[in-house]
Amino acid sequence: VLAGHSIGEIAAAHVAGVLSLADACALVAARGRLMQALPEGGVMAALQATEAEALTLLGDAQDAAVAAVNGPRAVVVSGAKATVTAIVEKLREQGRKTSLLKVSHAFHSPLMEPMLEDFRAVVAGLSFAEPRIPIVSTVTGLAATAEELTSVEYWVEHVRRPVRFADAITTLTTDGITTFLEIGPDAVLTAMATDHTIATCVPLQRRNRPEESEALTALAHLWTHGHPIDWQTLHPATSTSQVDLPTYPFQRRRYWIDGYSPFGAASGAGGHPLLGKPVSLAGSDGLLFSGRFSLRTHPWLADHAIGDTVLFPGTGFVDLAVAAGDQVGCAVLSDLTLEAPLVLPEQGDVHVQLVVEAPDASGDRAFSIHSRSEDTLGDGVWVRHASGVLGAAGRGEGSVLGTWPPAGAEPVSLDGVYERYAEGGLVYGPVFQGLRAAWRSGDEVFAE
Repeated sequence: VLAGHSIGEIAAAHVAGVLSLADACALVAARGRLMQALPEGGVMAALQATEAEALTLLGDAQDAAVAAVNGPRAVVVSGAKATVTAIVEKLREQGRKTSLLKVSHAFHSPLMEPMLEDFRAVVAGLSFAEPRIPIVSTVTGLAATAEELTSVEYWVEHVRRPVRFADAITTLTTDGITTFLEIGPDAVLTAMATDHTIATCVPLQRRNRPEESEALTALAHLWTHGHPIDWQTLHPATSTSQVDLPTYPFQRRRYWIDGYSPFGAASGAGGHPLLGKPVSLAGSDGLLFSGRFSLRTHPWLADHAIGDTVLFPGTGFVDLAVAAGDQVGCAVLSDLTLEAPLVLPEQGDVHVQLVVEAPDASGDRAFSIHSRSEDTLGDGVWVRHASGVLGAAGRGEGSVLGTWPPAGAEPVSLDGVYERYAEGGLVYGPVFQGLRAAWRSGDEVFAE
């Protein structure tokens, strides 16, 4: 299955057989020529915001639009400089991350409309064929039909409409795709994809690294994840033959004495067992908390699983955020969004970073929690699992419930509740069997 980000979809269309190489090149050349002929002055900015938030900030603006949705909280806006800059300033005031992109024009925005008629004439002169390989469209975020891919209007709209990369990744993973190979000059899409999927993402190339060794490394990653590689085609001038491996089985046991790890000791963030002491981020008032844990160092985490997969509990993210908030004087967890599960491997450590941003005008601090497993440390790929806002101390405090149990609430039987959870695949061991009582009042459920 193929998918392409922006102009990358034209390359995907050629590989799938929709466009010949000559027509694909003609389409790319015409697109670039007509875009460069437009007046300069537009800008593009990457924002730490949801699509809904970006649309709200855009309001009724006619000279800017959402240009790309790359993740649940990663969008790009594009258009007139004044409009885009105003949005960037508003988000920076909230402590959000923003970045102005180095581009010549405001692609995928209303500023592209003057070129569409000339571009339509070019597209109408090309020949299209039905795809031989399925394509997931980043125009719609869904599986592309043959009618769409062979339509002139589809490729004209491709210039103007936003790139729905996040939706395309969701469609692919929903359809059972578990491995992604990024074909491009760097690992830009790999980083965006791993922000909201637990699938394996492999970049074919990385910037400023030797091309041959990077390509071979990518093939090795694919091979070790069970994908067949025709090594004879890769080395046509070299004769190869299978050899017998040693018959003695590899003994997967360690005998090294583990060194002292401050991350595993209760001497970090207020004696927290999972977070180390914070360090200041250069050039800002932000703080970085680091931690490292595994099923070997924290075996009680194995009591929280879905089927045979051990997951870091959602309440664990709450605990990490609250512990960091206590260290920075923001004792209120105002907002928390869980974006991706944190899978704990059977072997090896998981490295965790919790970044607390500089306080905004009201004293609130945005934060995010990322991780990467020990076997991917060299790849530099971090997965974001949670983000939110820590409120300044003294706000939002006070009793939520006046009486307990809540007046008028009916008790709910907990007999066999964990057995029923287990039947559904939710495996809670003794450490996480904390329910003692529950009550229901209308649509509300209260638990102790």
